[in-house]
Amino acid sequence: MHFATMSYKIKSRIWIESNGEMFLGNGCVQLLKAIDEIGSLNKAARSIGMSYKKAWNLVDAVNNKAKETVVLKSVGGKDGGGTELTPYGKELIRQFEAINTKTISFINQLKGIE
Repeated sequence: MHFATMSYKIKSRIWIESNGEMFLGNGCVQLLKAIDEIGSLNKAARSIGMSYKKAWNLVDAVNNKAKETVVLKSVGGKDGGGTELTPYGKELIRQFEAINTKTISFINQLKGIE
């Protein structure tokens, strides 16, 4: 079989595990980026088509597994609360996206391998 003459695409998904459990994946990163842009967990979840319950569970899990707090949540209050990424959370996104970019670049280099 000669891959170079066939019309295949190599695909890959990246995620990071901690102690054998999912820590950070594409869905969580998309949610974190939306939280950073919007400042609301509920609105961020809606903007990426995710249920609030799933979003809450992802944020809770990533906060519990990370070395530092990733997302700060405030409830109620005069302005109705909000959600924001910590500097550590922003760095996690940056590192995840760098790993993802390098992986895709490597995979694209494989196209010519026989």
